[in-house]
Amino acid sequence: MPLAPQPRGRRGTVEEPYSPLNLRLVLALFGLVVCTILSVLLFRSGWTVPGWLLAAWAVAAAVDAVVIQLRRRARARAEGGRDHSLFE
Repeated sequence: MPLAPQPRGRRGTVEEPYSPLNLRLVLALFGLVVCTILSVLLFRSGWTVPGWLLAAWAVAAAVDAVVIQLRRRARARAEGGRDHSLFE
């Protein structure tokens, strides 16, 4: 699967992106931090099943953050390094 600035066949353009990658990155990192902290707390209190569920969500958030970062780099290469706000 090639990681371009946005998925092929989507209705967005460079000027109007399909999804705000910066906002998605912030939300993925927030989910990673929250799930990791809660997972550690649940493991320490003896609740292993919910701890493993939150650990799996933390891994999913980490993978999502990596994919988003790769798409942000592809967008920066395609646009010549133009800065974007949180909602672009």
